[in-house]
Amino acid sequence: MTTWITITFLLTLSLNFLIELWLNVKNQFYISSHSSTVPEEFNEVVNLEAHQKAANYSRAKLQLSRFILFFDAAVLLFMTLGGGFQEIYNYWLGTGLSPIWRDTAFLLSTFWFLSLLHLPFSWISTFKIEQEFGFNKMTPMKFVSDLLKQWALMLALGIPLIWVILKIMTAYFNEAWWLYTWIIWIAFNLTLMWAYPKWIAPIFNKFTPLEEGEMKQRIEALLQKTGFESNGIFVMDGSSRSGHGNAYFTGFGKNKRIVFFDTLLEKLSPDEVEAVLAHELGHFKHGHIKKMMAESFILSLVGLALLGWLVQQSVFYTGLGMTSQTPAAALLLFATVVPTLFFFLGPISAIKSRKNEFEADAFAAQHVGAEHLISALLKMYRDNASSLTPDPSYSAYHDSHPPAKIRIDHLKSLQK
Repeated sequence: MTTWITITFLLTLSLNFLIELWLNVKNQFYISSHSSTVPEEFNEVVNLEAHQKAANYSRAKLQLSRFILFFDAAVLLFMTLGGGFQEIYNYWLGTGLSPIWRDTAFLLSTFWFLSLLHLPFSWISTFKIEQEFGFNKMTPMKFVSDLLKQWALMLALGIPLIWVILKIMTAYFNEAWWLYTWIIWIAFNLTLMWAYPKWIAPIFNKFTPLEEGEMKQRIEALLQKTGFESNGIFVMDGSSRSGHGNAYFTGFGKNKRIVFFDTLLEKLSPDEVEAVLAHELGHFKHGHIKKMMAESFILSLVGLALLGWLVQQSVFYTGLGMTSQTPAAALLLFATVVPTLFFFLGPISAIKSRKNEFEADAFAAQHVGAEHLISALLKMYRDNASSLTPDPSYSAYHDSHPPAKIRIDHLKSLQK
């Protein structure tokens, strides 16, 4: 039976699919057409061989993502309109479990099944693409070990969270259950952010305090100058899994940590490391992280309020292939289908993120000098095989960071 929800779902899914496909192909052709010459701004650090490696690396990832795009659309159609979700639910109906445990098992098993379908792509990305371009340090044994840890973590965190939400939905189904769920969701996320650095991240990686020396002294001086308090400066063994380098802040409240990949420290000078850290501190000083959290929480409230209305509409279930009109079915459809209705929020988020990057760059230029951040970025573009010539449309739609040329030009203008 075709309903308005079915038509809306098919239209938004098709529109999102076509836009993503067009941008993907457009980006691949654009990168290929600019791969024969290194842009003038980069030719002192990036040679032609490195530039062409980055182009080939980008093309390989785009080809894989294009296949995933087709695959995900087909899977979502099969699981919804094709009745896949309902078949999984029918299996759990026959187990004799109590409704709340049956629905908890249904949600966890369905999310696990969907992640399992993506496992071959993760394997291809790691052991074909990353391996071919010299970035993979992962062994098959470590890949499987990480996967088992992720599944165990999903059970440890997912079972109590889903059980509590389903309990709230069952008890207050005709009231403002969505508001109570939102409060639980915020508390869960804040707790997770607080616990992640100390309890979760070490499950997968080894973190050691940064050794005493010039670099640590400079970093501590910068932290004191900018008024940032952390729970330590750590080096992560990123080289045990990948050749890519990075740095980031993690944690919440007083449980914040500064983390450098060991691969990053090996390739950058102390001046450049300090500039990268100053950029991250710029995000902190401008309140970008807090603003992003607040926006995320507001969007989740709006989404749950929308779901609070949708769960009362039988067409929400039947129009998306489910005959069982339960809280679990509503949550599953909300997590898998509703995001297709709001795909346009992605580019808006990317625009705001790029603005934040410019502000953080300006902060770094003010405190440590733009020239050090420029040299650090040039090395990171080269060593991570980042494309220097992405298609402008693709970049505007997807990228959370400004394109290399625009970002470097902005930093040079700050020098002047």
